[in-house]
Amino acid sequence: MSLFERANRIKEFLAEKIDYVPEAAIVLGSGLGEFSNEIQTDDVLHYKDIEGFPVSTVKGHAGKLIFGTVSGKKIVAMSGRFHLYEGYSTDDVTLPVRVFQLMGIKNYIVTNASGAVNITYRPGDLMIMNDHIGFFCPSVLTGNNDERFGTRFPSMSEAYNKDLIRIAECAAENIDINTQKGVYCYCKGPMFETPAEIRAARALGADAVGMSTVPEVVAAVHGNMRVLGISCITNMAAGILNQPLTHAEVMETGKAVEKKFSLFMKEIISLL
Repeated sequence: MSLFERANRIKEFLAEKIDYVPEAAIVLGSGLGEFSNEIQTDDVLHYKDIEGFPVSTVKGHAGKLIFGTVSGKKIVAMSGRFHLYEGYSTDDVTLPVRVFQLMGIKNYIVTNASGAVNITYRPGDLMIMNDHIGFFCPSVLTGNNDERFGTRFPSMSEAYNKDLIRIAECAAENIDINTQKGVYCYCKGPMFETPAEIRAARALGADAVGMSTVPEVVAAVHGNMRVLGISCITNMAAGILNQPLTHAEVMETGKAVEKKFSLFMKEIISLL
């Protein structure tokens, strides 16, 4: 079965349960799933109950698709995403994006937990993504191009929509929080990066590093969706501090900033 057929079958399944097109699809990264409690819920579907949908295997990813209302806007939230390091194919990782595209959703808000490459950042910072480095990411567009999704050679010159970036900046100002703005660098994982790899990422212009997001963003841009990326800085990357990195640290920082993150996301959604 082709990716289009898989995505379309899931879209039709969801259409039997939801009778509206959400204003935005939101992906909640590691440690950020508590935002789902802010949603006035219409329906919650566990990934395992959606035929053909992958299942999250990483701690901190609940594995639920949540439809409902936030700040007066209808949205759908993914509480948990899929990563290539879990052994999933590029089609599996981008399947939800394709489902959202076929549903007619225009705004794709992707969040993640990341390590700071920029030494002026601190754990707990929220970074608005204005670009990414995806050299180390297998292309999700490899193979025959399905024109029903998008053009063969999509431009990535504005992967992160400038209008949505302005909305995020305005939202931060409205609720009086400081944000960073920078470049996210994809690394394959699941091991954390070495100090030498972080030095290389910094030399390339990266401000933060993580193990997700880029595959989804490429698919969303290919599908002509507007993308906003918000990265929660959960730790300083390898070699900056004289200490090992752990996933527990990622989860702890996500927990510590969940209130600020939720306020920020609610204000962004209100301005869409």
